[in-house]
Amino acid sequence: MSRLSLCAALAASLLVALPGAGTAAETGYTLTVDPAGKGAAIDDSMYGVFFEDINRAADGGLYAELVQNRSFEYDRADNAAYTGLTAWSPTGGVAEVADDAGRLNERNRRYLKLRLPGGVVNSGYNTGIAVREGQSYDFSVWARTDAAAGTPLSVALTDPAGKDLAAPLRIQVRGDGWVKHTGSFRARATSTTARLRVSGGGTGTLRLDMVSLLPRDTYKGHGLRRDLAEKIAALKPGFVRFPGGCLVNTGSHYGYEAPNYERRRSYQWKDTIGPVEQRATNWNFWGYNQSYGLGYFEYFQFAEDIGAMPLPVVPALVTGCGQNQATKDPELLRRHIQDTLDLIEFANGPATSTWGAKRAEMGHPAPFRLTHLAVGNEENLPEEYFAHFTEFRKAIAAKHPEITVVGNSGPDDTGATFDRLWQLNRQAGVAMVDEHYYNSPSWFLENNQRYDSYDRKGPKVFLGEYASQDNRWRNSLAEAAFMTGLERNADVVKLASYAPLLANEDAVQWRPDMIWFNNHASWGSASYETQKLFMTNVGDHVVPSAASATPSTMEPITGAIGLSTWATAASYDDVRVTAADGRTLFTEDFSGTDARWSKVAGRGSWAVRDGAYVQSDAASENTLVTAGDPAWRDYTLNLKATKQSGKEGFLVAFGVKDTGNLYWWNLGGWDNTRSAVEKTESGGKSTLLEKDTRIETGRTYDLRVEVRGRRVTLFLDGQRWGEFTDDRKAEPFRQVVTRDLATGELIVKVVNAQEDAARVRLDLGRDTQVQPIAQATTLQGRPEDLNTQAGQPIRPRTSQVRVSNSFTHTFPPHSITFLRIKDRSRP
Repeated sequence: MSRLSLCAALAASLLVALPGAGTAAETGYTLTVDPAGKGAAIDDSMYGVFFEDINRAADGGLYAELVQNRSFEYDRADNAAYTGLTAWSPTGGVAEVADDAGRLNERNRRYLKLRLPGGVVNSGYNTGIAVREGQSYDFSVWARTDAAAGTPLSVALTDPAGKDLAAPLRIQVRGDGWVKHTGSFRARATSTTARLRVSGGGTGTLRLDMVSLLPRDTYKGHGLRRDLAEKIAALKPGFVRFPGGCLVNTGSHYGYEAPNYERRRSYQWKDTIGPVEQRATNWNFWGYNQSYGLGYFEYFQFAEDIGAMPLPVVPALVTGCGQNQATKDPELLRRHIQDTLDLIEFANGPATSTWGAKRAEMGHPAPFRLTHLAVGNEENLPEEYFAHFTEFRKAIAAKHPEITVVGNSGPDDTGATFDRLWQLNRQAGVAMVDEHYYNSPSWFLENNQRYDSYDRKGPKVFLGEYASQDNRWRNSLAEAAFMTGLERNADVVKLASYAPLLANEDAVQWRPDMIWFNNHASWGSASYETQKLFMTNVGDHVVPSAASATPSTMEPITGAIGLSTWATAASYDDVRVTAADGRTLFTEDFSGTDARWSKVAGRGSWAVRDGAYVQSDAASENTLVTAGDPAWRDYTLNLKATKQSGKEGFLVAFGVKDTGNLYWWNLGGWDNTRSAVEKTESGGKSTLLEKDTRIETGRTYDLRVEVRGRRVTLFLDGQRWGEFTDDRKAEPFRQVVTRDLATGELIVKVVNAQEDAARVRLDLGRDTQVQPIAQATTLQGRPEDLNTQAGQPIRPRTSQVRVSNSFTHTFPPHSITFLRIKDRSRP
């Protein structure tokens, strides 16, 4: 239970023991601040958001449309379970999806052909269509009929049993040409399981397309779901990065001019503007269909509505996200470069220009004030990517020198691709480079100083995607600790956005996520609360400060061993573990059973076969089996491995505490494009070492792993493959201080990511005069706490703290605290 405890302190300071501090042990620190000093300036656009249509973030999410598959375009190319009638159920007559000359238009090819009398019912997203009593909902449909007398159309909003939730609509469809019909409902009751029923009477054939139901109450009237948009706006983001992510550079880069009407296209902005019935639908990389009802115009509009800088990402014609291909078609490259120039004109051009006129036709004659544009996303072919990027950059600079063109550094925080792309960007004088990484909490605690050593004269950093690999409070604490380092290095890190932004709880492709939702409710994760605290308390510049470190000792790597595969069939043999003094700790030649190996149920198909341990399921992922003593230290692991079939190579684990805490040597990972040593802590991975090694099918490899203290050396076929020392300290106490020039306040930001309370002596300098009462905002919880719809334990709490130019304050365990201290000694 929360309580406020007042304690005596030096200089009559008021100490606040915030919720949970209780009788916890304390660790002592000092924090010295130089209020007269001025560190890096922090741009207003420092923190932003990244929107990608992952986890059903757009259709069924931020885009307020309530009808799923409204234009009957779902296809097996989108998802193996899809048909043109997905989310629709016939209620009589014969309903079939047609794709012929009777279509609405070339970009909306399929439509519903209904033999009368009959009808269909749409089930919406999640559990159904969510409606609220007293709220209005606008219906529209494009229809045509071959009945000479016309066709009476009845449209109803019902519960699953068919009971009306609003007065039905009566529409008369006349003529065999496409006409748009509209109407509205006012809900009589609240439901999360509503259905939309469309029925035609009489005889003949009724054709329907673009069946739509939108709540009238959307964010600023611009078609976005209000609660989600408001949560994003409450962050006060400095920029919005869109539309991806892996959506940008996956799929075919040809458009509708491709033969056979290409179903799997990359995200191309011209497909997403104009009247919604004339926009494309497309396969989504994350396994479903995207309607483009939320398109480039809406992205620009939303950024403007929330006061954020738009930052679009265009395809570089080099695929990423595991698809490593580059186009060799120079004409296609030229077309995409021209499309990008047209995009800039669409955003910034006068209403009299070709593409500015398109913007004006959509209701926005004024420019959107685009200043930054990124080319590409997580490409893993550095030479090919940078050759294309150079052509884009050259063309943009020639026509629009005012636009900052952002490059990228590949899919990870380190490794050969990362190093090469940074080298190329630096040599070319690129203004800004996009970095992405998703790592374990420990990685974020260990890497607070990542940007301290970056070249101050080199390209600036856009940290476009980052997160700790879960949504629990311990993840947010680690992210917050890392963010103090981002702010301290605000002269290098100019933009940063947590990712992903949104997740529909019934359609999750990726976790963690900032904001969660279903069809009727939304809630912020622990990371949302952390991001919001930082994003709304940035300050104008860094104030120099220094803190003492947490006393600690570093134990040697200990743990058992393991074998695994990922979408690969492989065999292992002659496993031997020896201690540093030569003692045999474990040996296995698989001449008997596998009784000493522990399996995870449902992962892979392991069996002893012909004197080897074989995992024969070439589709199963992470098939880990383990053996040995978790207390082992200073040992050598030897084994033989042979790939039988599949996408990748071998996963050899060591230092295994359990299935969520281990190291593994990933040989032939990422579809056999690279190899690495990865460290997993509490289920979150980080890369410690990476090389360009691929594994051949049918060849037997000799593998050796030597663990000595915190140092690990790896040998492949007797040759040293690599080595590393895992000696970075996961410092749980981090801080940064900034100044808010508008209020004259020092913002002291402290992260205490440990079990102990942190009793801190803060020294602001003898010449500093402060108001005696400061405002404290604190986030605190248990490390495993998780915000859900049922409850959000991680929420900000505010209090008042007595301060002076030298005072002591106790920061509770597992907490983030921001102190806003009024500095009266400076204007």
